[in-house]
Amino acid sequence: MSWLGFGYTTGLSAIDYFLTDGVNAPEGSEELFAEQPWRLATPGFVYRPAEGMGHVSALPAHDRGHVTFGTLTRSVRINHRSIKVWSQILQRVPGARLVVDSMNYRDQSMRSALLDKFSAHGIGPERLEIGFHSPPWDVLRGMDIGLDCFPHNSGTTLFESLFMGVPFITLAGRPSVGRLGSSILQGVGHPEWIARSEDEYIDKAVALASALPKLAALRAGLRAQMQASALMDEPGFARKVEAAYREMFSRWASGSV
Repeated sequence: MSWLGFGYTTGLSAIDYFLTDGVNAPEGSEELFAEQPWRLATPGFVYRPAEGMGHVSALPAHDRGHVTFGTLTRSVRINHRSIKVWSQILQRVPGARLVVDSMNYRDQSMRSALLDKFSAHGIGPERLEIGFHSPPWDVLRGMDIGLDCFPHNSGTTLFESLFMGVPFITLAGRPSVGRLGSSILQGVGHPEWIARSEDEYIDKAVALASALPKLAALRAGLRAQMQASALMDEPGFARKVEAAYREMFSRWASGSV
């Protein structure tokens, strides 16, 4: 059996199952997997926060006078599509900034290359904060809204964003790595932040940025909401996996695998 550590099909027919959920690998996506998708009740994973993440800050936009979007994704997941969409969001939200914080951007040439790509869409360097900080908790405290990458979504950093009170917009794409963000948002109870197209992604990000009182209230309650959700129900997740293992073994014992 394969699970989240690989994130996608192994391509090996010797592996019987890919443990997932119905959002991450919906019905009809079986042909994308060498294994048989085994769908747990969404979500197909559980989150335990790191030590020392600290408090959820007040909404940064209230003090700064502008909205700060952000992503902690790796550079390999940032492409021409995401840069175009993120640029359009900045164009529609006057004064907004975008933070891109990831290990790859310790390198000056990487930072310069990304600045050039945004510049081609009319976004100047004064609206971008590109760098790397570890751990990123203070960076997250400085973000108002997260922007998930696509077509390959982020993973752990999306959980961390929610735990720090930062809602994020994701674009539901190809199973399974293109739907990680969707599964996480479904698990925490906010499917309304899942977009089905690039235009909808832009509209949802702009809508969040245009309602600061609502955004502040979301931020203040998001950690508690996450803690009460299936995303952080470790015993409940263990029961789901145990039931799956028992059924897998039962099928093997009966010769139906």
